[in-house]
Amino acid sequence: MTTLPPEVAQKLGFYVYLYIDPRNRQIFYVGKGAGDRVLHHLRDPQESRKTMLIAELKAAGLEPTIEVLAHQLPNEETALWIESAVIDALGLAALSNEVRGWNSVRFGRQNLSQLRSLYAAPAAEVLDPLLLIRINRLYRHQMSPLELYEATRGVWKIGARRHRARYACAVFESVVREIYEIQQWEPAGSTPYATRPLEDVAVGDRWEFVGQPAPAEIRDRYLHRSVAAHLTPNAQNPIAYVNC
Repeated sequence: MTTLPPEVAQKLGFYVYLYIDPRNRQIFYVGKGAGDRVLHHLRDPQESRKTMLIAELKAAGLEPTIEVLAHQLPNEETALWIESAVIDALGLAALSNEVRGWNSVRFGRQNLSQLRSLYAAPAAEVLDPLLLIRINRLYRHQMSPLELYEATRGVWKIGARRHRARYACAVFESVVREIYEIQQWEPAGSTPYATRPLEDVAVGDRWEFVGQPAPAEIRDRYLHRSVAAHLTPNAQNPIAYVNC
C-alpha cells in the first residue's frame, strides 16, 4: 500500500504504528502520527537506519509489514505517550528509531530505585567542596558508567573557581547520579573520549576534567540525594558551586 484512502485516515485519527521486518516479524520502527504519516517512511529520501532497512527489504523484493498499534486516540499527546512507552519497552538497540520517545527521560521506563530517587530523594548535607553539573540534556537512565562519566566531565564554560572544587557531581533532576574526584582540568577535547564524538567535545574556550569515582564514603554521602537546595530553578548555567 502506497496511499491511504482519505476516509481511512480520517477514521484513524491520531495513532501509533509499527514497521515490522517480514523475514523475522521483528518490529524495527515505532512512530506516531495522523493522516497518511504512517506511509511517509516508504518515500523518505534521508539516509538513516530505518530507510536503509526499508531499502534492503525492497532490494529483496519485500515490503515492511505496517501495523497500527492504537488508533482513534484522543489527541497527539496521548499518541506521544504511547509511542514513548513502546520504544522504552522494546529498547532502542532493537529499533531503527534514533531517539527515545517524548519525555521518556523524565517519565519513561525506570526501575523502582530510580523512581524513588526521582520523587523521594533525601536532601544532601554538603560538607565538601562540590561542583554540581546538571547533565539533563545527555542523561539517560540506562547509561553505562563510562557514558555517565564522559557526559559529566565535559565540556563546560567554567572559570578559575573550578580549581576549588574537589568533587564533581553528575546531577539529573536535582539528584546526584554519580560523583567523581577531580584530578585535573584540561582544555575541552584535549583528552580522549570513548562514547562522545570529537566534534561534540572539541569546543573552544571550554574545559573538561579528568577524574575517577569518588571514595566510597563520599559516594555514600551524596549519591541519590537531592541537591535542589543548592540549585537555582530554570538556571541557564548547568554549573553550580557549593563550598568552593
